Order: sequence, then structure tokens, then C-alpha cells
Amino acid sequence: MLARIYKPARNAMQSGKARTRNWILEFDPAAARGIDPLMGWTSSSDTLSQVRLRFETREAAEKYAREHGIDYIVQPAHERRHVVRRTGYGDNFAHDRRMAWTH
Repeated sequence: MLARIYKPARNAMQSGKARTRNWILEFDPAAARGIDPLMGWTSSSDTLSQVRLRFETREAAEKYAREHGIDYIVQPAHERRHVVRRTGYGDNFAHDRRMAWTH
């Protein structure tokens, strides 16, 4: 039983950082998924692949894995680089704008 501990990346469709502050412990699938012959749905008998545990810190996730005898791999977090622009959207409406704003 192998688990992966990681910090999720932000959603690519939004600029916010919701649900990226916690560390997640997620189990790797022990068995391959199969196709149900009657309905054609993808299914699996591995229920641990559905478990996702959230922790405040990486150390807490590692401690939980050690206490419960779970082998784990830690993927380092990739911190988002701040984009600093000299001008931005708000500068279109600045009171000291050098030229008139046009469409």
C-alpha cells in the first residue's frame, strides 16, 4: 500500500488559490480499473483509491503515514511565482494617465 503526499496546484481556470493550502495524502491504485460488461462503466474493487486525506502541514501527513504503517512518497510543493507587471488593468483607470483611454 503506497501513498502519495503532495500539495495540489491551483486551478488553471482561475487565479485564486482556493484548496491549495492543505497537503493531501492519496493512495495509489492497487488494482487496474476494469469495464463493467453490463453497463460499460469504469469500475474498480480498490476502495482505497477513493480516499483523500487533507492535512495542514506536510509533517502532519508524514506523521499520520508513519503511525499507520503506510509507505509514502512526498512530492515537493511548487510555489507559484508572483507576476509583477509595471502596468496592469488598474492603470487603465488611473487619474494620472498620460493619454486618453480609448477603445
